[in-house]
Amino acid sequence: MKYKIMTPGPTQVAENVRMARSLACTNPDLDEEFVDFYKETCELISRLLHTENETLILGGEGILGLEAACASLTEPGDNVLVLDNGVYGKGFADFVSMYGGKPTLYTVDDKNPIDPVALEAYLEEHHEFKYATVVHCDTPSGMLNDIGSICPLLKKYGILTVVDSVSAMFGEEVRVDDHQIDLLCGGSQKAVSAPPGLTFVVVSEAAKKAMADRETPIASFYANLKIFEGYYDAKWFPYTMPISDIYGLRAAFDNIAADEDMLSRHARIGNACRKAVTESGLKLHLEAGFSNTVTVFDVPKETTAKAILDTMRSEHQIMLAGSFDTLAGQVIRIGHMGTNANVPDMTETLAALDETLAKLGVPLKASLQQVFVDALKP
Repeated sequence: MKYKIMTPGPTQVAENVRMARSLACTNPDLDEEFVDFYKETCELISRLLHTENETLILGGEGILGLEAACASLTEPGDNVLVLDNGVYGKGFADFVSMYGGKPTLYTVDDKNPIDPVALEAYLEEHHEFKYATVVHCDTPSGMLNDIGSICPLLKKYGILTVVDSVSAMFGEEVRVDDHQIDLLCGGSQKAVSAPPGLTFVVVSEAAKKAMADRETPIASFYANLKIFEGYYDAKWFPYTMPISDIYGLRAAFDNIAADEDMLSRHARIGNACRKAVTESGLKLHLEAGFSNTVTVFDVPKETTAKAILDTMRSEHQIMLAGSFDTLAGQVIRIGHMGTNANVPDMTETLAALDETLAKLGVPLKASLQQVFVDALKP
């Protein structure tokens, strides 16, 4: 069965990306042309994120990038600030602890974005941290945090910034230099719209210095950003690169580079989808801080998350997502990021959701599909 995957990652994959992954393989350990291709692809990612900082593509799913950031910066005893208003935000504390750091959680309301004013009041009294972790879009709830305000604030107090934007970048604006991000983590399977399997990390000079000045070795090989040091001059990778995945990733980034409407399209579709949810009588899970890459609504009392997801798959061949951890069984997530952020697929998805909810006995005040379409009219 072929499903339309309208989930918040993995997303649908464009045909040219799939075809790029079928190109003939060379030996990436020995072919210097591939080393050039890898470096050029990394430089393209940096340009798209508005920085000259070095990007590294790692052979692993997005979580590898998050762990590598923490592994590469954390020494035993380091104090690390973990900004927590969601499942992934809190999760950074595990990586910090794993490598011997001491995480301090700044935990706030998980239905609203982190307030920079309140954060500054906290930092005035508590700022002895080596680095801080920030989740741009906390995918389980769809929470969007304002990294453009938060990261410069952290840097004001001399704190390095580690940002998880796996589920936000290219659906929401990310400007690495302007936002003063030291380590930015992304993934292939979200708004980039390549298959899962790759992560990329953008590394500032300040982050490189922190790694170089360590007194203890990094307690990992695979999750170690320093092992790429000098790779281009040596024409040598620390491990065999997944060449077909990287060919596909390059095609996906070429698509992004050619798509001048990408951010505005995500905003239009995100706004229209949220309007459809609220005007139909469903309840958005968050109070504020809505990401334009995913819409999350509470499961109506008349049914269950499982019933909605199963019916959408079996009767409409469309995959939506539930959530996990504290939100397991509580919400439904519609992914409209990357190639999913298009009007025909969203219209079909919301029409199917109208039918699904009607079948499951959920009364709606208006058609999700109709409100969505009307919201997009000039």
